[in-house]
Amino acid sequence: MGVEESQIKKIGDVLNNKDLPLKKRFRALFTLKNLGGNVAIDCIAECFKDDSALLKHELAYCLGQMQDKSAIPILTKILEDVKQEPMVRHEAGEALGAIGTDEVIPILTKYLEDECTEVRETCEIALDRVKYLKSIPSDSLKDNNPYKSVDPSPPAQTQNIAELKKLYISKNESLFNRYRAMFSLRNLNTEESALAIAEGLNDPSALFRHEVAFVLGQVQKECTIPHLRKNLENPKENEMVRHECAEALGAIATEDCINILNRYLKDNQRVVKESCEIALDMCEYENSPEFQYANALT
Repeated sequence: MGVEESQIKKIGDVLNNKDLPLKKRFRALFTLKNLGGNVAIDCIAECFKDDSALLKHELAYCLGQMQDKSAIPILTKILEDVKQEPMVRHEAGEALGAIGTDEVIPILTKYLEDECTEVRETCEIALDRVKYLKSIPSDSLKDNNPYKSVDPSPPAQTQNIAELKKLYISKNESLFNRYRAMFSLRNLNTEESALAIAEGLNDPSALFRHEVAFVLGQVQKECTIPHLRKNLENPKENEMVRHECAEALGAIATEDCINILNRYLKDNQRVVKESCEIALDMCEYENSPEFQYANALT
């Protein structure tokens, strides 16, 4: 039985209520993402007027994960708005690539020359993803992603860690192909592959480093905590990367992670401060009896 429109709008009211704690608004956002449909998309779109870059970037991410073509005009508007924060515009570009239809090609092509490096690189990867989707039979699209996320690129074909690592760290390869190696390493889900991924936190590209941190949050390996902590603690690091390191630590959710995150709850960068707040909420959930019980059943 579907959820009534009035109920979806009530969840949207929570998302758009600036007086509520950010963690509660995030939960409303992910509920809307999971519900899907035009009403949920409209509620998410309304929230782009918010002043939190972290929240707006998450709105764009969710619209991409929903893969609903009706979100294309919303995401296009955000990508075109140079007054939006770079991390928000980047996420809009990535979301258009996640939707992946021919309709997104002109707008992504337009911003291949954007002044913002992160936006340029995002549009390059997103276009490569669309071209890849067009080049293969539709029945071969399934990539057996254990994390159920819509990724900026498919995994590489090989599962040989040495080969993947060579491709992953190569500055002569396209970002798209390096991402492919990263997602293959992620899917192997071992300590060795996770530590190989963590090496990418030293890459010169802030966009690449941010995706590395996101992926480390997915694999949730304790061995990567020192690497994530190092980038989070660096005040000169791009805020997009520091934000993603904080959320990855929140996903790993050990006592060490909690202590690190608590130290940055009053960081000078708003997006880092808010990310630590959300990450600590993730820690609380990951360590809750409800989560432990649900995890035991899977």
